[in-house]
Amino acid sequence: MTDQIQAEHFTQALYELLDETFDNVQGIFLDKGTSLFETLATISAAEASIPVGGQCATLAAQVKHIAFYLDVLEKGVRTGQFERQDWGKIWRETAVVTPGEWEAAKLDLRESYNRTKQLIADTAVWPSQQQIGGAIATIVHTAYHLGEIRQALCTLKNNT
Repeated sequence: MTDQIQAEHFTQALYELLDETFDNVQGIFLDKGTSLFETLATISAAEASIPVGGQCATLAAQVKHIAFYLDVLEKGVRTGQFERQDWGKIWRETAVVTPGEWEAAKLDLRESYNRTKQLIADTAVWPSQQQIGGAIATIVHTAYHLGEIRQALCTLKNNT
């Protein structure tokens, strides 16, 4: 006899974790006021253009990378085709952003996030370990970059 997780329980938990990561901290694993969009709202275009640690990618690149990741995942799940991607392109090409470009990057991320939520809503059954792993990886991957962004922001704020 095998135990199974009901799809609606998995989906609800996934939504709650995504919501915490991107929008509304509920105390599951983040501190109040530290979700991704709350954090990004405190960052200016000038701050988003500073390379993290002096030699790494900018905060703007981090944001564009998260959106790219979500878009690749969504397209792959919907089409069943996971094409080879140039994962380094964003890191190489994103540097200084204007205020308008910074706002556009945040809006693009919001749209990618909304498409990801719709993808989850459209997934009535989680038939494979790969699909479940991909859904969980979305949270883990974004939380990792949120940590990098928050750490860089702390460093930036302490150096000014």
